[in-house]
Amino acid sequence: MTKFLVGGAALWVAACAALAAGVGDSVVVVFNKNIPESKKLAEYYAGKRGVPLRQLFGADISGNAESMSRPEFRDKLQRPLFDWLVSEKLFTTNSQAKPSGTNTARAIIDAKVRYLVLCYGIPLSIARDTTLKEEGEDKMPETLRGRNDAAVDSELAILPVSREKIPLTGPLGNPFYLGTNAPAIHPTNGMMMVARLDGPSVEIARGLVDKALEAETNGLWGRAYFDARGITNGEYQIGDDWMRLGAEITRRMGFETVLDNKEPTYSAGFPMSQIAFYAGWYDLNASGPFIRPTVEFMPGAFAYHLHSYSAAGIRSTTERWVGPLLAKGATITMGSVTEPYLPGTPNIAAFIDRFVFRRCTFGEAAYMSQGSVSWQTTVVGDPLYCPFGQPPDQIHYKLEREKNPLVEWSHLRVVGLNQATGLGVDELVKYLNDIPTTTNSAVLTEKLGDLKRVKGRISAACEEYGAAMKLKPSPQQKIRLLLTIGELQSLIAREQEAFDAYKQLITEVPDYPDAATVYKQLASLAVKLGKKEEAEKYVKEAEQRNKGK
Repeated sequence: MTKFLVGGAALWVAACAALAAGVGDSVVVVFNKNIPESKKLAEYYAGKRGVPLRQLFGADISGNAESMSRPEFRDKLQRPLFDWLVSEKLFTTNSQAKPSGTNTARAIIDAKVRYLVLCYGIPLSIARDTTLKEEGEDKMPETLRGRNDAAVDSELAILPVSREKIPLTGPLGNPFYLGTNAPAIHPTNGMMMVARLDGPSVEIARGLVDKALEAETNGLWGRAYFDARGITNGEYQIGDDWMRLGAEITRRMGFETVLDNKEPTYSAGFPMSQIAFYAGWYDLNASGPFIRPTVEFMPGAFAYHLHSYSAAGIRSTTERWVGPLLAKGATITMGSVTEPYLPGTPNIAAFIDRFVFRRCTFGEAAYMSQGSVSWQTTVVGDPLYCPFGQPPDQIHYKLEREKNPLVEWSHLRVVGLNQATGLGVDELVKYLNDIPTTTNSAVLTEKLGDLKRVKGRISAACEEYGAAMKLKPSPQQKIRLLLTIGELQSLIAREQEAFDAYKQLITEVPDYPDAATVYKQLASLAVKLGKKEEAEKYVKEAEQRNKGK
């Protein structure tokens, strides 16, 4: 098995295009010169990523509003930034370009930068300009007429061609959508990758840099959760297809993956532990596990909720999705500033493929997953972030040498990769039993229980779950273990053991959101065990919890 880690990983790496992580001199950092915190954040990022200080651009934008008008965007950000890039010789334009309409088309023939990083203080969206009328607009679908609003990020992505006569109404097709040649996303080909360090506070925005660097050093580890809606036909099927395929990719890449295929989103009581990836839809505001006081995001985690207004403001820690996800600890995300229509949202399966399998930077993966630019998507996080840049065997041995506790996740991924290729359960169990790490790992011991459950060895699985309970599981993992033990012990008619597990859950987690369900289980088990008084008590508790919902 250990040899499989090296050999299997080597084959995997050879199958991918070797895309190096971006370096600091490929980045321009844009800050609001009228907000001191914005400049400090720009300097902080530049220092961490090695961005030359001469590649920091201060935009003269008043205030700290999240929206700006189209004229303000053009005159205070787009045009000054373009001219500055030319003056600093970061863009080289073709002076022989022919006029296009009333503007002079200055095609970019060379560029030293590929990325724009917008810092806290740069507005998020461009408001619709009702006075703007464009030729041919009346021939567009009715839903797009007058739609010259956009995300600032998405509009700046076409900065290299912004002096050409390009329509502002509606989206533009992204020529790099579903591409695999990441270096082709370049100003000389008409596009830049734009992301922002932003969020409910400048401190949260700064943390996005630190968590990205931590995950690049030690790897992005944890579990993957996808929340589909069970749609198998109609115009919304594509959203579910993206979720289902994204889940299949993370599973095949060795990550423990949960796919919910039912209409409701995950409940608040769902034990979503140790999150590396989350993607779901379709709630207006952050819901389910994400309204809990603590969300178990791993350093470097990607979290995304598909909704038309998921990024309609990112300063709030409770409204919409982007702000709350960042506030709870996500490192990278994307969202829509206003209605994009489903095809105008990121293809999450394509993103996961480019980010995890093809080892692209966050910026590259984000822009190869969007069918449209000059539209509504904002990309939040360090665009240079590339946690899968190191071959998995290399980072595994690094963690082992350093005796880093995260090595348990690397072992889990070894098992996951082998499981995805069809290796027998008995061999996977032997691998986990043979490595010393399992002895002290709640993560690996739980996996032993899962494998034995697959083989139908329910009693043995419960023993492993019980052992995992003694190895300091995370709070959400503990909830999952207790729920699983209760369910399985009930299944094999071990009522007392099931009763004890459920009772431990409500005792140790008194604020558990789905406590009413647990109380119902306790009441039923109490009846079977002849505990009449306790059964009556738990029935009343269940009723009270249901009333409180």
